[in-house]
Amino acid sequence: MHLAACEIVDQESLEGELNYVRSRAAGPVEGVFGPNSLTWRINRESSLLLGAGRALLLQLAHPFVSEAIAEHSTVLDDPAARFHRTFALVFRLIFGTLDQAFAAARDFDRAHARIEGVLKSNAGKFNSGTRYSASDLSARQWVGATLTETSVLTYELVFGELAAGERNIFYDESKAFAALCGVPHESLPPDWTRFATYSEQMVASNMLGVTEQARFIARNMLQQVPPWLPMPRWYSALTTHLLPPRLREEFQLPYGETERNTAEQAIIWIKRVYPLLPHRLRFVGPYQEAVARIDGRPDAGFVVRGLNRLWLGQNALKINRRPGAPEDL
Repeated sequence: MHLAACEIVDQESLEGELNYVRSRAAGPVEGVFGPNSLTWRINRESSLLLGAGRALLLQLAHPFVSEAIAEHSTVLDDPAARFHRTFALVFRLIFGTLDQAFAAARDFDRAHARIEGVLKSNAGKFNSGTRYSASDLSARQWVGATLTETSVLTYELVFGELAAGERNIFYDESKAFAALCGVPHESLPPDWTRFATYSEQMVASNMLGVTEQARFIARNMLQQVPPWLPMPRWYSALTTHLLPPRLREEFQLPYGETERNTAEQAIIWIKRVYPLLPHRLRFVGPYQEAVARIDGRPDAGFVVRGLNRLWLGQNALKINRRPGAPEDL
């Protein structure tokens, strides 16, 4: 067997990063980022779902991620539960109280600490037999990067480009998000420009490589994004349209004139219609719950509870795991 040359995120390093997050957090009630942050402004938009498929495929292109999901997750048996777990984690980190965010970060780390195994096939730079871990630092950094980059991409898809200064502010805030996942903030690129370069270099590098297993997972999971609707043709076309060309090819996704036109027409209509939606429906439930919490309102209302059911599978941000229930990727 070959041992991958990797650095592992452990509990001690996570706690060190949580101290960094605490030092810059908005407040105990406001959470890590708070209502004045670009992180809240961007991630409150339901339109971020437009990029969910893209982010998923970018992550699956990392062999450690696709192998860990294939071997240790029940995602293919219950994709709706996976969708809810993913967004529940992300929204607790972003919109939760400081205690909720830290609890979610520690849950995430514990769930991943025991996930390890051996690659079943060659992928990118990694040979079959290479040991992998879900606590691998480079893999966690890549997963965080896909979320940061895709959040900006989908926001700009609807509302136009952020100013250069705003991109840098958002990226600086994203270092706290990465730290919550155990990624040392000092190891990250210093600004948006160099972060974009890192992302481009990763896509071009042999750190990524799409296996047949990754293609199988992608086909099955993309049929369930979101889990309560059948996959519309325009969403599949848009996901492919937003991917880097190399990964379109490696995932074997059709992308001819029909798919390109479908995606471009979808973008035109989204730009016209989405901004007209009332904020009560447009903004995700966890954001509205967080605003109510800061305002001192104990109940955000039935609309927010309903939106939370769609995004989280439960009425509120609080962790609602049954005692002894397994944590899953």
